[in-house]
Amino acid sequence: MLETKKGIDILIEVGGITTAEAVTQLLEKKLDTAHLSRLGQIKNSEIILKIANAIVLCEPETVYINTGSEEDKQFIRDLALKNGEEAKLPIDGHTIHYDLKDEQGRIIDRTFYIANEGENVNSLANKLLRADALVEVRGKMTGIMRGRTMIVGFYMRGPVGSPVSNPALEITSSAYVAHSAEILYRNAFSAYDKEVERAGHFYTNIHSEGLNRTEDLPNARVFMDRSHRTTYSMYCTYAGNTLLLKKGNHRFSVDKAVYENRGKELSEHMFITGVKGPGGRVTWCAGAAPSGCGKTTTAMAGDYFIGDDLAQMWIAEDGSIRSVNPECGIFGIVEDVNWDGDPKLMEVLRNPGAEVIWSNVLIDENSVPQWTGNGEKLPLKGKNFQGEWKQGMKDGNGKPVPISHPNARCTLASTEMSNYSEMAENPEGAETRVITYSGRDSDTMPPIRVGKNPDHGIVIGACIVSAATATEVGATGVKRAPWANAPFIPGSLGGYMKAQFQFFNSENISKEKCPIMAGLNYFLTHEARGSDSKKLLGEKKDVKAWMAWLERRAHNELDAIESPIGYLPKFEDLKQLFKTIIDKDYSQELYVKQFSLYIDKIVARIDLQEDAYSKEANIPDQLFEVLKEQREGLMAIREKYGPVVTPAQLEAFNKNQQIENF
Repeated sequence: MLETKKGIDILIEVGGITTAEAVTQLLEKKLDTAHLSRLGQIKNSEIILKIANAIVLCEPETVYINTGSEEDKQFIRDLALKNGEEAKLPIDGHTIHYDLKDEQGRIIDRTFYIANEGENVNSLANKLLRADALVEVRGKMTGIMRGRTMIVGFYMRGPVGSPVSNPALEITSSAYVAHSAEILYRNAFSAYDKEVERAGHFYTNIHSEGLNRTEDLPNARVFMDRSHRTTYSMYCTYAGNTLLLKKGNHRFSVDKAVYENRGKELSEHMFITGVKGPGGRVTWCAGAAPSGCGKTTTAMAGDYFIGDDLAQMWIAEDGSIRSVNPECGIFGIVEDVNWDGDPKLMEVLRNPGAEVIWSNVLIDENSVPQWTGNGEKLPLKGKNFQGEWKQGMKDGNGKPVPISHPNARCTLASTEMSNYSEMAENPEGAETRVITYSGRDSDTMPPIRVGKNPDHGIVIGACIVSAATATEVGATGVKRAPWANAPFIPGSLGGYMKAQFQFFNSENISKEKCPIMAGLNYFLTHEARGSDSKKLLGEKKDVKAWMAWLERRAHNELDAIESPIGYLPKFEDLKQLFKTIIDKDYSQELYVKQFSLYIDKIVARIDLQEDAYSKEANIPDQLFEVLKEQREGLMAIREKYGPVVTPAQLEAFNKNQQIENF
C-alpha cells in the first residue's frame, strides 16, 4: 500500500523553510510588490510553503505569479520568444519550438519513482530510495534557475468542481512549458484555495531546463515523489518530461484511484469522444491506446470532442460511469495527420485563427510547418529537429533523414476544434457507454470485438500488445502495453488490475448504464492476411464505422457473432454503416479477411500474456480464468475448422453448440 506524506518531504528538507515567519521574509525579498500581492491571494499555507521552498532550491532571479489573465498569457508568450524557446511563424499565433536533438521523447531510462524503504513500484519502472533522491535533487537542482524567471502557475486537472479533478502547481523556468500549460490546462488561480480544500490535496511540479544544452542531458532526470505528490524535472525540454501536469501528475492520479478510491474512480490513458446514434442520440466513448497509436485520430472520428489523451472516471450516484478530461487542449502527434484521415485537425493546423505551438516539425523555405505523412508536396529543404534539412539527406548509417521527427507535435486548445463539445467543462462529466482498448497490432486481432462481460473487457485492456513508438527515447520492437497505461502506473500491475475488476464489477453501476468494453484495432495489415503489402487492411477513416457499430451495440440495437475472444459484428450491419457513415462500399471479401480468427496467432498472444503475468505478484485470478476460457474455446473451434476460422464458420459452430446443449 502507498502511504501519503511518509518520509521526509525532499523539497522542504532541501529548502529548509518551515515557519510562517521564514516564508514571509523570503517572499518579501524575492517577489516584487505586484507579485507578492498576487501570491497573497492564496491563503493555503501549505501551497505557499511549497512555493517558498522551490524558490530556495532553484534560486531564480525573479518570480512571476501567473494568474491566468490575458496580460499574464502575453507575458509568457513574449518571454518564450525572447528566450529563444519559440519562434514566430507566418500564421498569426503559430510558433515553432525545438526540443534538444537527443531528447525527442520521454526519457524513461532517467525517470524514477521516489520510494520509501520496503515500498514496491511497478516492475516496468525505475525507483530511487528517498535518501538517494534527496542527494540527487540537492545536487542537480540547487541553483538551477539562477539568472532566470521562475513562473508559478495554479491549474486544475479537470473541470473546476468535478469530484475527480485535481489541483496542481506548475513551477518552471521555461516559458515554453508555461505557455503549453496555459493551452493544455485550466488556470484556476481565483478558485485554487477552494479547489484544494474540496480535493484535500494538490500536486506540486518543479522543472528547469537549466542552460538548455545537449551536454547536460546525461544529468537530465524526472523524479516523482508519490508520498508527497511532488515531481522534479531537470535539464530537459521535451514536454513529456517537463510539462509535469501531464503524465507526471497522471501517475499521481492513478495512485489516488488505486490506493485511496479503489472501486470508485479510475485514472486512464484514454480519449473521450461523443458518437451520434439514431434519432440524434449522443453516446460518449472513452478509449485507451499507447501514445502514438491513434488516440487523437479516434477521438477526432467522433462527432463531439472532449479529449484525446487522458480521462478521469468515476461511478456517479445515478449508477452511470462518468468521464472528464484532465486537460483542455491537445498535445498531439502530427505524423500521418492529413486531410484524408484528420480533416478537422488539419483545418486548425493549416488555417489562421488558432494559437498553435509546433514542436520538432520541419519549417520549410516559406516558414510553413511540414511533417511526415501530411499528404502534401515534399519540400526541397528547411530546418527540423536535427538542424538544416534537404531532400535526399542521409544519416551516419546511410538511412534517409525524415522531414520531421516521428514524435513531432502540435499543441492547441480543444476549443479550436469544430467538433469540440461544451460537455468538456461540465463537472458532472460525460456518461460513458463505450470503452475501447487498442494498440498497433498489425497481425493478430480483428478490428473490433466486444468483451462478453466486464471481466472479459478488463482482460482486453490488460492484454494490449503494440509496436513501440517514438514517444519513448530508445524504444523498439513489439511489446505488451497493459491498458496503454503501464508506463504511468506507479504501483504494482496486480494492484492496478484489482482496482479495474472492483470498479467495473461494482454493484453501484446500473445494469442499464453499464458500458460495453471492446478491443479496437485498425492497424491490421494486408501482409497479416496473406498479401505481400504492409499497408493497412482498410483506412484510418474506417474507425468512424467501427465506432458507429460500437455505439449501436452499446444500446443493444445490433446482434453479434459470439467468439471466444468476444462478440464480432455481422457483415450486413457493417456494410450498411460503412455506406451511411463514411460513404464507402464494404465488401464481403474484406470482412472475411478482417474478422476471421487466426487461432494460432491469438493463442500465442494468450501464452505471452499468461507467461508475463505469472511472473507478476498479486495478479487477480480472474485474468487467468478468462485467458483459460478463451484458449479452450479457440482450440475447440480449431479442432473443427482448422487454424483459420471465418465468421460464417463461427456462426455455424455456435448454432451446433446450441443444438447440442438443447
